[in-house]
Amino acid sequence: MRAALVAVVCFVAAFVAASCGNKPKATGCQGDKDCKDDTHCVANKCVECGTDLHCPKGKRCASGSCIAAAECERDDQCAEGKVCQAGKCKPCASDGECGPGGTCNQGGCVRGKKCSKDDDCADDEDCVNGVCVRAGTGTNVGDSCSLQTVYFGFDDSSIQASERERLESNSTCMEKSKGKSVYLIGHTDTSGTEEYNIALSERRAQSVADFITRLGIDGGRLQVVPKGETEPTGLGDDKDRRCEFQWH
Repeated sequence: MRAALVAVVCFVAAFVAASCGNKPKATGCQGDKDCKDDTHCVANKCVECGTDLHCPKGKRCASGSCIAAAECERDDQCAEGKVCQAGKCKPCASDGECGPGGTCNQGGCVRGKKCSKDDDCADDEDCVNGVCVRAGTGTNVGDSCSLQTVYFGFDDSSIQASERERLESNSTCMEKSKGKSVYLIGHTDTSGTEEYNIALSERRAQSVADFITRLGIDGGRLQVVPKGETEPTGLGDDKDRRCEFQWH
């Protein structure tokens, strides 16, 4: 009888110890020492990088992987009048890519002259928002501001740093004409199937719509139009990966 009682007590004690006294072991890594092949421990997972410092020169850390760093984030970081598009310095294709008062001359931007008053500009120019522009522009919303095209990386629909200033400028322009709506027309290059490219162009246009909405523009004024690969620019793949703005 006593032996049986002892056995029951031991069984209960063992059950309590197993269920209450022992905590499950943590899974994953606890530090870089637990990782191999020069990977790093981030959120209990071994990944290629946790910060940009873990990546070699010319690359940055994104979602645990080292990817190519952007060549530029602003137009003034590009030489020879080129424009910064999707993180790379590219030749301009139209005057609209060269900012207020700027013109595109054989792939290079000639920027509008900065000014503080009309007297700082040529006889046929006015000082508008700190830049010399041709006289007569600035009377109508469609003339006083233009909606700039934004560009994307290969097979990518995220808004890169180089495109944010353009989108902020577009938002300011749209704010001046609250009664107008805008088509956001997404495009791709010819890589991939037609079906995939339609979906990618829609994601690009929707990313732009989301960004513009966060800047305070009413989403009801924006209409996403996916065009896929159907309207190439003829200027190369880099210029085809884009989202255009069109008043309607």
